[in-house]
Amino acid sequence: MSRKILVVDDNPTIVEVLAAYLREDGFEVVTASDGPQALAVAASEKPDLALLDIMLPGIDGIELTRRFQRDRNLPVILVTARTDEIDRLIGLEVGADDYVSKPFSPREVVARVKAVLRREERYAFAGSLDVLRIGGLEVDGGGRTVSVNGTPVPLTRTEFDILATLAAHPGRVYSRMQLMEAAQGVAFEGYERTMDAHVKNLRRKLGDDPKDPTYVHTVFGVGYKLEVRP
Repeated sequence: MSRKILVVDDNPTIVEVLAAYLREDGFEVVTASDGPQALAVAASEKPDLALLDIMLPGIDGIELTRRFQRDRNLPVILVTARTDEIDRLIGLEVGADDYVSKPFSPREVVARVKAVLRREERYAFAGSLDVLRIGGLEVDGGGRTVSVNGTPVPLTRTEFDILATLAAHPGRVYSRMQLMEAAQGVAFEGYERTMDAHVKNLRRKLGDDPKDPTYVHTVFGVGYKLEVRP
């Protein structure tokens, strides 16, 4: 059974190109040109993933992502011409699984769609992990929950997968590309800035001071590791 992708953009050429490449790869495609229409199509068609432009009429892509996560836990990839860090951070914070900047390669977008869906199918790298306790941090791989000193910490899918990967091997240093491979199932060149944005959101939610972190440490020139500060 083919997977269904919702493509939302107010530029009909972009919709047509993405839809053509996705269909060529065996996906079923439904489309919308604005935010309200996207909500209606998602409700009736029940897609497996949404490709959303940020600058949409009616309801923007950030708010759509928030609603899709709240109401149906729908995987989202944001596609946009805006590359400001604040847009990227907000988009990932509300639960977007990936972020693609225009101009883009349609084949790369299709590859990213496959990667996110593959992760959903196996429910991520860490889904089979037992409960891991490191200092005051508790990561439940089966329940996909995280708490710090007994207080639940709500994370997006990607944030959880990054943390679970790090927690499975405390002290081990992971490059950004390795973390992406673990969290997404595939690694793309140029993804490093997006991974940094995920880690920035993760640290904030854990209460980690990036200048003096308790849990997620930067290894300059290499990547990240999880290690409880003495």
